[in-house]
Amino acid sequence: MSTIHVDVVSAEQSIFSGEAKFVALPGEAGELGIYPRHTPLITRIKAGSVRIEKADGSEEFVFVAGGILEVQPGCVTVLSDTAIRGDDLDEAKANTARQAAEEALKNAKGELDLAKAQSELAVLAAQVAALRKFRQKK
Repeated sequence: MSTIHVDVVSAEQSIFSGEAKFVALPGEAGELGIYPRHTPLITRIKAGSVRIEKADGSEEFVFVAGGILEVQPGCVTVLSDTAIRGDDLDEAKANTARQAAEEALKNAKGELDLAKAQSELAVLAAQVAALRKFRQKK
């Protein structure tokens, strides 16, 4: 059985490090699927869920708020400012933050405020979607 080493790292800590059979995550141009011995690649990723099929067949979910993906034939590295394990996602907290971002969007006074609120809202919407996807798999 062929595996690939996967590291998911946030600005604060290492979220996941281990062997996997497959990794799926949201690339800028669409969903990416990575198997062992994948062609080398560096790309940006969008906010969403990283699904890791571990060597033992179990799955690990991690929410990332965007970032960078590096793929080498034997290693996948996901770098993100914010990464949260699926088990640690809190739907109530995410929904509250999303409502606050929607309110900030309504009250935006300039282009910078508008862009910041839109970006935050997109990340929080992706987090809620990732949480629901994670819960369906459980």
